[in-house]
Amino acid sequence: MSDKKNEDFVVKMPDNGPGFNEKEPFLGRTNSHRARQDGGVFSYLSKLNNSPGASILAYCLSSISMTVVNKFVVSGSYWNLNFFYLAVQSIVCILSIILCKQVGMIKNLAPFDSVKAKKWFPISLLLVGMIYTSTKSLQYLSVPVYTIFKNLTIIVIAYGEVLWFGGSVSPLALLSFGLMVLSSVIAAWADIQAAINGYGSAASDTSAALSTLNAGYAWMGMNVFCNAAYLLCMRKVIKKMNFKDWDTMFYNNLLAIPVLILCSLVAEDWSSENLAKNFPVESRNALFIGMIYSGLGAIFISYCSAWCVRVTTSTTYSMVGALNKLPLALSGLIFFDAPVTFGSVSAIFVGFISGLVFAWSKVQQSNSKKGILPTTQPTMSASSQSNRDAANS
Repeated sequence: MSDKKNEDFVVKMPDNGPGFNEKEPFLGRTNSHRARQDGGVFSYLSKLNNSPGASILAYCLSSISMTVVNKFVVSGSYWNLNFFYLAVQSIVCILSIILCKQVGMIKNLAPFDSVKAKKWFPISLLLVGMIYTSTKSLQYLSVPVYTIFKNLTIIVIAYGEVLWFGGSVSPLALLSFGLMVLSSVIAAWADIQAAINGYGSAASDTSAALSTLNAGYAWMGMNVFCNAAYLLCMRKVIKKMNFKDWDTMFYNNLLAIPVLILCSLVAEDWSSENLAKNFPVESRNALFIGMIYSGLGAIFISYCSAWCVRVTTSTTYSMVGALNKLPLALSGLIFFDAPVTFGSVSAIFVGFISGLVFAWSKVQQSNSKKGILPTTQPTMSASSQSNRDAANS
């Protein structure tokens, strides 16, 4: 039938028969209009793929959903299977990626390369440390306090970029760092006061609550340094590996699976009694759904994280998390029994202001560089240094 259509079209070209002047211009306009539409769609998708604003918005939405789901899963009174939970996340991610590739939804995922896997394996180990300490700190701390303390990662990353990539810290950035530290101190003080006042004269209960908070602060401190190490190292290596966003997510989760399974089998209790405590009958189905959902959501946040790091900088990536604390803290107040006190609200507000001040300092620093003609070799940013390292490797 299609051949017949083409044949009729060719026959009508030489003789200006009836209807030709109507049909031919119409087809020409339709085809050119369709081509312009297709070109416009591809151009829009290309701009979206390289848009810092789109990557930041996607990262914010994904981080909120993942934090809420993670908090729900690890909030059980007897929960102690964090490695198993993270392994399930990674397995669901890999299965979903493979399925999406099979049906054609993912087209730019490169075949598995064992050489690249060996080079990327240290980054996956840092990822395991980051996500494990994150779930442990979230297990012991409330969502608002957890979110506020995550701001301290910005400070570590900023000075890491100074040491590794020759960056600089402006006075306004120093002010924002001071506010971040202040908000963390206020949040810790409010949390401790709420624990003390909540149990009144029950000394044993108060002691247990304070021990829980201290454990949460210890895990949070380790998470800050693991988070900074992961982001800085990934920023440096991802350019050399020429990874796309799907490649980063695929290698991260695939290489993390054996590590997480091994750690779970060695360090966690797999007795039937412990499994019954971790998955009580009344909430077992909800926990399974949450674990599967977190695995699917991890695809979104892994992709958005790599996307955000690729089109921005690691410092900006962490700063976005600081600005994201307000809706994230509200979600903790809505979905979980987080104490609402003057101190906790003040900590959230100060932390939010610190993020705004830091964002403004980055804008000022960027504008000052644009308005000054360089007379000496400028200090390289993280992205410029990574590009130069990739070119020299």
